[in-house]
Amino acid sequence: MLKKGSKLNSILTGSCPKCQEESMYLEKNPYILGKIFKMHETCTHCGTRYKMEPSFFYGAMYVSYALSIAFGVAAFIISNVFIGLGLIQSFIAIVITLIFTSPLILRLSRNIWINMFIHFDKDWKNKQR
Repeated sequence: MLKKGSKLNSILTGSCPKCQEESMYLEKNPYILGKIFKMHETCTHCGTRYKMEPSFFYGAMYVSYALSIAFGVAAFIISNVFIGLGLIQSFIAIVITLIFTSPLILRLSRNIWINMFIHFDKDWKNKQR
């Protein structure tokens, strides 16, 4: 299990990067496409604002691009090298992989982006007073 307080825990669970007490998203499942971008304004536990400035998450597009490349390369290696499919079939595997993982990639990129700017604070409760 991921240790509370680690960046990896916040990134993979989508929890508040500062206190890691609750999800940043209204709907935890990224495959409910109508609510994929719906986030809480602030954390109800520590009060962290998730959208620090207008258009804050535009920077997540760069992270999303890198994650898409990583997923595509992984799909190619698995399909071509391990399974032995040809180039056309491997290309189809890449496209299918990216279609089905796009909501996950979008959420992960937002989680990584916000965790680059907000860090875990184990003493957040003491600072509330």
